[in-house]
Amino acid sequence: MVNRKQEFSYFYTKPTCMSIVKHVPNIITLLNLLSGTIAAIFAVQGNLVMAAIFVAVGIFLDFFDGLAARMLDVKSELGLQLDSLADMVTSGVVPGIVMFQLFKMAQPEGDLQPVDWTAGEDLLEWNLPLAGLFGLLVTLGSAYRLAKFNIDERQTDSFIGLPTPANALLILSLPLILIFQPQPYLVDLILNVWFLVALTLFSCFMLNAEIPLFALKFKTWGFAENKLRYLFLIFCVILLVFLHFAAVPLIIVSYVILSMISNKGKSTGVVEGN
Repeated sequence: MVNRKQEFSYFYTKPTCMSIVKHVPNIITLLNLLSGTIAAIFAVQGNLVMAAIFVAVGIFLDFFDGLAARMLDVKSELGLQLDSLADMVTSGVVPGIVMFQLFKMAQPEGDLQPVDWTAGEDLLEWNLPLAGLFGLLVTLGSAYRLAKFNIDERQTDSFIGLPTPANALLILSLPLILIFQPQPYLVDLILNVWFLVALTLFSCFMLNAEIPLFALKFKTWGFAENKLRYLFLIFCVILLVFLHFAAVPLIIVSYVILSMISNKGKSTGVVEGN
């Protein structure tokens, strides 16, 4: 016969612990959303360095929410939906705003400084450069990609199309190159309007392209089953050491090319992360 102390231990202690544990991945995801929201505020203010920092923090958290869900065995449909909503802000809205800022800086009359969207005295005043709105296509492309991901049952072992965090890193690296590695040829390239147009279209295409890309999220830490991931990460570290922020676009391009080679002839199959 179970005594009262045992009943208390089971019905209160264990369920309470489990109810807390099951929310750990969602808490991490919400911190990703918080980071993305702060990054959006900085991006609107024109502080693209702080925006990049908080996007990086959000992407770091995005990496671990799915890992925590698998380790704690608390994966859920709620977590999947929440993850995409958080990614929409961190890796969708913020890159679109940054592209807007880059378009503004690339205008002939631009002063190479991001715009601070401060409202004037006239509440109906339009103080946004129209050309910059083209960069917001990145946000639309990201939204479409995340919506497709949530209903695509093929992506269990790899991604189809460029994940939104990778695309966000590509775009956020550009203002960092301008600020910390202002080589004349890099500045001229990044602030070329046609380059930005091409990059925006390329970004939207890659986000939604039917191209299998290997997932960087680890299900285990073993080398044999993660050899490609470990080798790619070592390659990334080497590039970052020598090229700093300028390495990021090369890393993204290499990721796509390597994925196309390694996944050739393979079927795709859902990873957590978008």
